[in-house]
Amino acid sequence: MINGSPRKEGNCSLALGEMKKIFDEAGIECTEIVIGNKDIRGCIACHHCSDAGKCVFDDEVNKIAPLLDEADGLVVASPVYYASANATLIALLDRLFYSTRNSMDKTMKIGACVVCARRGGCTATFDQLNKYFTISGMPVASSQYWNMIHGGAPGEADQDEEGKQTMRALARNMVFLMKSIELGKKEFGLPEEEERVYTNFVK
Repeated sequence: MINGSPRKEGNCSLALGEMKKIFDEAGIECTEIVIGNKDIRGCIACHHCSDAGKCVFDDEVNKIAPLLDEADGLVVASPVYYASANATLIALLDRLFYSTRNSMDKTMKIGACVVCARRGGCTATFDQLNKYFTISGMPVASSQYWNMIHGGAPGEADQDEEGKQTMRALARNMVFLMKSIELGKKEFGLPEEEERVYTNFVK
């Protein structure tokens, strides 16, 4: 679980806590990493990672990469800022997904995002975060509603009963998908991959 909120005990953490209850019940080990209060810079397109297999900036990105490599699923949580995710989180995800594109196979790791807002902007942020999964061969877990919870002041999301239920349903669906994919890999293996073809529109 990557928590993009700068508040360690904020509403994003509360939402992830609802998910963690279900993971614990199912015997699924999970780790929450709070990065919203860290100094994480954006990608500089230096392509150091193409040769080294890791980002040139040795910060949280390189610490999280081996955890993601071992994980069966990834949950990304963000507060909503101007109808988009926390900029620190986006900087981390850009570099994490790009720097591991050749060194880590993310195929069939389950991805889920959780967004929290006082009022609006959740669906735009939800769409933004899901794009990291859908470009990486990662099935996206859904819930009974879009994966959002509402609250302004820290702890206020505890009053959003539907939002908390949505988080628990999301976690149950993730558990089912992770276990099903594990069985599928043993029975059928991962999907066959073709050699990648790249088409540029400007020659």
